[in-house]
Amino acid sequence: MPRPPPHQPVSPGRRRFLVGLGGLLLATGLGLRPGLVDANLDPSRLRQSMQRRYGQGGLAVLEEWFALLDRLRGADLPTRLREVNAFFNRRVRWVDDIDNWGHEDFWATPLETMGQGQGDCEDYSIAKYVTLKQLGVPGQQLRMIYVRARIGRSQITQAHMVLGYYETPGAEPLILDNLVPSITPASQRTDLDPLFSFNSQGLWAGGSEQSRADPLARLSRWRSVIERMREQGFI
Repeated sequence: MPRPPPHQPVSPGRRRFLVGLGGLLLATGLGLRPGLVDANLDPSRLRQSMQRRYGQGGLAVLEEWFALLDRLRGADLPTRLREVNAFFNRRVRWVDDIDNWGHEDFWATPLETMGQGQGDCEDYSIAKYVTLKQLGVPGQQLRMIYVRARIGRSQITQAHMVLGYYETPGAEPLILDNLVPSITPASQRTDLDPLFSFNSQGLWAGGSEQSRADPLARLSRWRSVIERMREQGFI
């Protein structure tokens, strides 16, 4: 699978997003809404959505995803994490949003990522998050983590997203990443500096254990993903 260019600079859109985020994370906390991706998916509606948008090719990948869910139900946690991470890392080709969608910083639903067969770091992380929740991993133990990723030994950084699994709210997370195939504790990823993390229930600054805001109210791209997931049959 092709990897992102090793010296890709932070795009202007992402730079603006990260700058604006600083003010967001200083805001006072809001009441949290229930997690909206906890509901059972609708396989029939998902098949119809995929067929309509991506044809037989997309439908074939969706059936592989359903087979993955069937195979991993009842598996131990390390197997679920490992297999879900590998599934998307193998089947999704990395490509920048501007080339994939024609504009910067678009967050795709898992159906869109599988149908396109390509995406960027947010798309991998969202797809893994939704899949693991469908496999019974509690949502409060999963967070999408926005980081600054250092390039090699240089001081150059770029915006990046990974998925974290937290055994407890204050635990060191395990990192699922499209750039590194193995799942490793966060302390071993010295190339990543966390900025904020979120899931369906909260938004946290850096390594804080206290949620600062409602992610649906504060992250418009996440809200858009949830709305499209509802239309497509995930919710």
